[in-house]
Amino acid sequence: MGLISGMVIGMLLGIALMAAMKKAMMYRSIKRISKAVDIAVLGDLDRDDLKKLCADNYPEWISFPLFEQVKWLNKQLSKMWPFVATAASMVIKESVEPLLEQYRPTGITSLKFSKLFLGNVAPKIEGIRIQSLKKGQIIMDLDLRWGGDPSIILAVQTLGPSLPIQLKDLKVFTVVRVIFQLAEDIPCISAVVVALLSEPKPKIDYTLKAIGGSLTAMPGLSDMVEDTVDSIVSDTLQWPHRIVVPIGGVPVDIRVSSFLLGAIKKLGATVRFFVANELELRPQGRLKVTVVRANSLKNMEMIGKSDPYVVLYVRVIFKVKTKVVDNNLNPEWNETFDLDVEDKETQALVLEVFDKDEVGQDKKLGVVKYLLADLEPEKLKDLTLQLLSSLDTLKVRDKKDRGTITLKVHYHEYSKEEQLRAFEEEQKLLEARKTLKEAGIISSSVDALDGAVSLVGSGVGLVGSGLGAVGSGIGKASRFMGKNISNQFGHSSKKNMKPILENGSAK
Repeated sequence: MGLISGMVIGMLLGIALMAAMKKAMMYRSIKRISKAVDIAVLGDLDRDDLKKLCADNYPEWISFPLFEQVKWLNKQLSKMWPFVATAASMVIKESVEPLLEQYRPTGITSLKFSKLFLGNVAPKIEGIRIQSLKKGQIIMDLDLRWGGDPSIILAVQTLGPSLPIQLKDLKVFTVVRVIFQLAEDIPCISAVVVALLSEPKPKIDYTLKAIGGSLTAMPGLSDMVEDTVDSIVSDTLQWPHRIVVPIGGVPVDIRVSSFLLGAIKKLGATVRFFVANELELRPQGRLKVTVVRANSLKNMEMIGKSDPYVVLYVRVIFKVKTKVVDNNLNPEWNETFDLDVEDKETQALVLEVFDKDEVGQDKKLGVVKYLLADLEPEKLKDLTLQLLSSLDTLKVRDKKDRGTITLKVHYHEYSKEEQLRAFEEEQKLLEARKTLKEAGIISSSVDALDGAVSLVGSGVGLVGSGLGAVGSGIGKASRFMGKNISNQFGHSSKKNMKPILENGSAK
């Protein structure tokens, strides 16, 4: 009897235990499902939504990473890099060498690659984010880091023999924007747009070392090379400027800059050109700048006072300048210039004040940058800006007061028709400058500041260029192009223009 009762009690206890365990497991399963649902809901919330829910109890340790890690992509890139490096070295040389020639300063007569190899260390992509999704486009931002071992040697020639300069310890920190323009035909991508985002600012660090010589033998050479690299990055690669590469033989509504054509064709791509579309960088508005005056400028002369003038630009390649005011530290210009703007939210107006030197190189009195995002369309704004010794805060050594500059600025947003007209004028200006360069009147685009560009808005003729007898050449070139050279570079106000005589002087 005891045995039977014990078995019954044991079976009852076992059944009860199993029922309790099943209920507990169901409870845990329900809780897990509930937590998973809650986590999924929280995962769809952004920072602002979470702050609204938590109010003052929002935990500061919670973070929302903007970039997703792609370790798998870095592994594949490391395997592919030996092949990518060889192909990319060729493309970079074909596309960058014309830019070096176009942007090189007056003091350098030739700037080319004598050796270019990207090395064996692949770049590292710290993360990728999908910035926005538009119909027909995929927009991706890549957080790129590269501390490689490239072998880059520049052949730099001044008035003397060519000097090989090696770029060592190259480090690149930037965010690359890649836009894929989608198409219905294979390979489903009609074009790829590549640019460096302006924020955070691209950081390119390197060291220059002369091979078989010393950089001290050529004073200022290192600064000229660095300025050339900075100008190329900011004026051609940094957003809103971009590189547009067509893929395969799919028709795409873009125009590709001439310096990329050779590299694209070497890759076997078929390029077809149609009417420009949104991929193309086009002027979005016009910035009218009146340079009124400057006050309390720094005196750079041992005898007398500085002879100041102002250089202003939104893009380096479209610089304009004022007339020179002799022997005055509080000069007045009252000159008006029109500058095209491609992207008001990211671009800036840069003003550089120089002291005119008839013998040596013009000395910089100060520089200032004004962000165009602060402007409201169709509203005139008066500005008084403090001049600095350099825009790079790391290079600011002289913290003495360099005076102020007073401006009037007005921004006008283009209509679609005005955009097309401004773009066509911009292309004509580039072709005109190319003609001047081929004719030997200017040696590079930067030289236009001293030659052709000094004719814009100032009417000062050929000053400070050291070109001397090329005035007649410019007069002939202007007739050859069917237009006066003084119409170039930023549509300056006609009231500031003076007719240019055949000998290059202003009447």
